[in-house]
Amino acid sequence: MSEQLRFIVEQLNREPFKKSFNLITFDSLDPMQLLQILNDVLAEIDPKHAMDIREELPEQTIRRMCALLGMLKYKPPGNPSDVSSFRQGLVSGSTPVVHPILHWLLQRLPELKKRAYLARFLVKLEVPAEFLQDDVINDTSHQYEELVESFKTYHKECELLRTSGFSTAEIRRDIGAMEEEKDQLIKRVDRLKKRVDSVSNHQRMLDQARQLRVEKEREESLTHQKQEQKNQLFQAEQRLQRAKQQLKDLRQAAADANPESLMKRLEEEIKINSYMVSEKLPKELEAMRRSVQYLQKISSEPAMGQADLQELEDKIKEADSQINQLIEKRMMRSDPMDDKLTLYRQQASIVMRRKESKAEELQEAREELVSAERDLRGRSQAQDSEGGEIIRTDEVKRLVGKLRGKSAMHKKKRQEVSELRAEYGVLQRTEEILKQRHEAVQHKLQAMEAEKGISGYSDTQEELERVSAIKSELDEKKGRTLDDMSEMVKKLNSMIADKKLALAPIITELRSLRQCCQESSQEYEEKKAQYESCTAGLESNRSKLDQEVKALRDDTSQEENRYHYINSMSEVIEKQIQRAAEEMKAYVSSDPQEKKKAIREVYMKNISEQELLGKKLREKQKLVRESHAANMEQMKLWSDLHTLMEAKRQSFIQSQSQTSIGRVIQEGGEDRLVL
Repeated sequence: MSEQLRFIVEQLNREPFKKSFNLITFDSLDPMQLLQILNDVLAEIDPKHAMDIREELPEQTIRRMCALLGMLKYKPPGNPSDVSSFRQGLVSGSTPVVHPILHWLLQRLPELKKRAYLARFLVKLEVPAEFLQDDVINDTSHQYEELVESFKTYHKECELLRTSGFSTAEIRRDIGAMEEEKDQLIKRVDRLKKRVDSVSNHQRMLDQARQLRVEKEREESLTHQKQEQKNQLFQAEQRLQRAKQQLKDLRQAAADANPESLMKRLEEEIKINSYMVSEKLPKELEAMRRSVQYLQKISSEPAMGQADLQELEDKIKEADSQINQLIEKRMMRSDPMDDKLTLYRQQASIVMRRKESKAEELQEAREELVSAERDLRGRSQAQDSEGGEIIRTDEVKRLVGKLRGKSAMHKKKRQEVSELRAEYGVLQRTEEILKQRHEAVQHKLQAMEAEKGISGYSDTQEELERVSAIKSELDEKKGRTLDDMSEMVKKLNSMIADKKLALAPIITELRSLRQCCQESSQEYEEKKAQYESCTAGLESNRSKLDQEVKALRDDTSQEENRYHYINSMSEVIEKQIQRAAEEMKAYVSSDPQEKKKAIREVYMKNISEQELLGKKLREKQKLVRESHAANMEQMKLWSDLHTLMEAKRQSFIQSQSQTSIGRVIQEGGEDRLVL
């Protein structure tokens, strides 16, 4: 509930509401003010609701709010069937009802604005079935539904255009430029047509130009196919080079590898992985769990007040006093000759820190290697795919140079890693030796403590050292905090004294003014009660008169619509009667010119013309059917002749292109070859 209240206050203090609430002032609002804030939020969603709720009856306000909330599809929390309690809570301005509404509205303000805007055009009006029997109302209803559907289509197109990133100004500029280019092209085409019309055989030349353009397009497509095949060949060569390089690397790795080096490398990796699994990762996991538990504990606790803070400060003071007592006891019992393991402890802590730092560097290097391999696989797949990007020669050179630099860097880093691994092995061995020495010294120390009768003294001493270090840090922080608080208290006391001196004469005047205010407030309450009673009576009379006026206006508008409808129908019927009388007059008239104007005569004339046209078309169809076989035979002969001439032309071209090996003599319809 506190999070909900805080969210509502934050949203109301922002644009467009610009309220100056805090949690206390907002929680102390009376029901009327709370309903006014709810109405302001609804007015931001739908501007029709921008009004002062004191100027309308509570029933109208609740009806208006409920209608808008229903249109926005708000579902009250709790039992959905308990609508009466929800309306009652909304009438009384109950915070358990109003606060969830405000939280829901402020969470979805842009979405609800859009929904309210669309509801103005998409909520269909319910027209009774008996009114739809009227043709005018039925046509108007169909037109209204068509307009709603067209609005849906236009709104979807508008949203698509908004999200597509196109600018209307750019589109208008492009359209204008294309129209100018179109006009210029039309003018150029007209000029070229005028110039071509004056040339003889221009149609044949146009056909040849069209054929030339087709051949050029074909040449371009063949060139494009040739380029694609070259690209595919280049990609295949690159894949072959990569495969050769991989084979070479594998052969080198197999040549350099021997069982001893492989076993040594595997042992190092096993040690590193066992350290990561057994020491580093469990510590990190435990630290994360502790932080999560701590955060969950903090989130589950309620908000702390001044009493809780005071209690925590008392506990801190008590812990500080206990720490001071333990430090004093340690100082009284401490012997500087007993602590012989300080050097070993420092060396062990240094080794552990270096070990942890190297493990973190190793983890980061592994993650970087995995990401680099993933990137390399993605790039190789993109290059191997058909139609991929082709690397140019300069890019290949640049990549080769970059690869050489990275290979040198890789060798250097690899050497550093090997040195670090060697140092890690030395440090690990040193750590084991120090641990063994520490355990031996610890056993010896425990035996000595048991002989002296002070078992557990070293553990207590270490704990006291840790507690003393923590206590010194806390004392330092507490000293700084106390100094800051003392300075702040001094400043506040001086400011309070100055304000008291400045407010003394104002307070004396305020006492007399408070008495006057009380008297005025009593008089105001009496006048307000009289005003509200009078306003309620006038409002009830005005609402009755408004209802009567509205009913009379509705009756008047219905009668006017009926009058106009009957008047228009009578005019239509008169026109139809007049047209029928003119047609009858022309039909029975003895004047042939007058009879020709009749619609019957016009239609009869059209029928006779269409019958004659059909008869001619049938005769033409009969002729086409009779000559179809002869025409097809003639077309086949011409086609064979064309094939023969084409074969002769090809033979002539081939004979011209080859070396002459003899001489052909044609005499009397015979062809002779003379060598």
